[in-house]
Amino acid sequence: MKELHILFTGAGRRVELIQAFRQAALCLDKQLKIYGADADDTAPALAYCDFPRIICKMRDENYIPELLKICEKDGIDLVIPTIDTDLLALSENKEKIGAAGTKVMVSSLDKIRICRDKSQTSRFFTECGLNSPMTVDDWKEYKSSFPAFIKPKDGSSSVNAFKVENESELSYYAEQIGNYIVQPFISGREFTIDIFCDFHGRPVSIVPRERIAVRAGEVLKTRICMDPKIIMDMKLLIDAFRPCGPLTVQMIRNEKPKEDYYIEINPRFGGGAPLSMKAGARSAETILKLLSGEEVSGNMDYSDGAIYSRYDQSVCVNEGIHRENAAVSVAGGWPDFARKGFPYWIKGVIFDLDDTLYSEKEYVRSGYQAVAEFLGNEEAEEKLWFYFENGVCAIDEFLRHIGKEELKEQCLEIYRSHKPKINLYHGVKEVITGLKSRNIKIGMITDGRPEGQRNKIAALGLADLIDDIIITDELGGRQFRKPNDISFRIMQNRWRIPYGQIAYVGDNPVKDFQAAKQLGMNSVWIKNVDGLYQTED
Repeated sequence: MKELHILFTGAGRRVELIQAFRQAALCLDKQLKIYGADADDTAPALAYCDFPRIICKMRDENYIPELLKICEKDGIDLVIPTIDTDLLALSENKEKIGAAGTKVMVSSLDKIRICRDKSQTSRFFTECGLNSPMTVDDWKEYKSSFPAFIKPKDGSSSVNAFKVENESELSYYAEQIGNYIVQPFISGREFTIDIFCDFHGRPVSIVPRERIAVRAGEVLKTRICMDPKIIMDMKLLIDAFRPCGPLTVQMIRNEKPKEDYYIEINPRFGGGAPLSMKAGARSAETILKLLSGEEVSGNMDYSDGAIYSRYDQSVCVNEGIHRENAAVSVAGGWPDFARKGFPYWIKGVIFDLDDTLYSEKEYVRSGYQAVAEFLGNEEAEEKLWFYFENGVCAIDEFLRHIGKEELKEQCLEIYRSHKPKINLYHGVKEVITGLKSRNIKIGMITDGRPEGQRNKIAALGLADLIDDIIITDELGGRQFRKPNDISFRIMQNRWRIPYGQIAYVGDNPVKDFQAAKQLGMNSVWIKNVDGLYQTED
């Protein structure tokens, strides 16, 4: 199965959106790596990505070159923009990015320009046969009644958008905003319509929802409202717009007389789009299927009338001077680590297993020895190791070399189930016994096939050293492997120790620390220079 790589630009606070894609990958059993790009290294959504990427600001002339480097280096399959300021740059450079083998989920340049200019947006709605308040871009030409509404021509998130009661206020705000539009103020029930189309503009889902409560342009409470008239209106819009991917439309329903006025189009995932996904719009799943070359069809099963309420949640993006990550080298590092110890507030320590407490290469070598004994071939162990060191599928290649490819399944079973000859890194036992002498709870969370991991645990004598052991696959399959946080929550629930007083120790910063960081745990990175899976800092 091909591993999919998706990059979210302007990651910012889009935690819910990233979680929706993570959940979609689990539901579809797809291998997904999520990358997040932002100019601010404290952006909370970066903590929820597998790989954070710090990039210059979107208006910087180096933005596209830096983005291209990320796409090429990380093998990005799809770029998904999340904020308005990114849309124009990505649409203008869609072909250039595509030449690097990366798709960009952004609509055509002419449509992006329509959305970025509120005057053009209003005319576009009208051309589609939809009501929209008529706009002017000079306050002196505004002839409609008050109250009026003034906002930036290319604004977003309700920034510098004001309701004005008279001409005096209008002239004042016009001077302050500069490049603006003025339109009649429409009052009534506010709606957002989350639309998702495939890469060719064919609609997959249309989900209208009423905005019950809003803060700074972002929805706090919403009600799914599968109104037939709104859905029919949006089909007219889609036919004219032909969006690539997501489209978020803002509408106000005036009750007396009952008329719908369409206000804005944002050709990206809106902040509340994950709420529509919860209600049945399988946008994230659709994207993963499209990237995998699968057929998709529209979904008609929505939770009409469902109400969703959102809340803020904190995540530690920097552990600070008193809780700074410790980074030690396994090569002679564990004894030093034993002397350094943990600060007084740590009441529980969870360890990773492979390449943290022992050398996984030692396990591989042990497995090849078991296969060699089965084959009765004196050169097998060294040949298998040679192939392994050269990045070749060792067992496949060796069996091909000796003409016994029919033994592959037997060899794999022997490798996976053998009783390994492995040893703890020097100093590990001293660290664990030292922690236990301070009444610190000791746990381990490890990924992998249960039989193989149990054999490792037995060979290392860890069952007698460690209080609680969780093999994530035993929770229900591969979907519970790190960075899934379920195993961490289970361990914390067993111990009843606050997350802030638990430390997680691992060797792989890509997957080991994501859940720990999100939950507010401390983390210690064992920089294993001889690890099986080398990772970047």
